[in-house]
Amino acid sequence: MELTLKTTVNRVLQRHPEAVSLLNEMGIDTCCGGADSLEEAARQAGKDPEEVLKALLAFLGREG
Repeated sequence: MELTLKTTVNRVLQRHPEAVSLLNEMGIDTCCGGADSLEEAARQAGKDPEEVLKALLAFLGREG
């Protein structure tokens, strides 16, 4: 599965449950906001969506 800014937080966590710690550290809502896309969740957390995606890909050992 390719991760993009349109991927929902829930989908990320279904495929990569280990990412919950990183997302929580970044202030991404992994509970009630799980239906949001990474882009929307990052904006709600006051983060740059591209930076969140890069950090997530790096955390998972993929190129960002």
